[in-house]
Amino acid sequence: MKHKLLPALAAIATFSIAAAAAAPVNYTLPEETAAFKPGPNLEVVQSNCSGCHSADYIKTQPPHDEKVKKDFWQAEVTKMKKVYGAPIDDADVSKIVEYLATTY
Repeated sequence: MKHKLLPALAAIATFSIAAAAAAPVNYTLPEETAAFKPGPNLEVVQSNCSGCHSADYIKTQPPHDEKVKKDFWQAEVTKMKKVYGAPIDDADVSKIVEYLATTY
């Protein structure tokens, strides 16, 4: 029985040593090239949205007719909060929607 345990213990010891010696990977992110457009509640959008994605992400959304624009952005902000777990205060949701519908 001892001879069967020895290879497993040796593998665990080797893995533990290799894991302890592994250095963290360092990399430099490129400089941000996009900025949120000026608009109502810009500071609310910057503090809530830029932690997860850049302003470029918003610009990639399809353009919408003025009649459905607010509904589209309401659905997007709701999705970010409920599906993706964005830590957006309920009081900020309408401010973000207003900014997006007005500005994009």
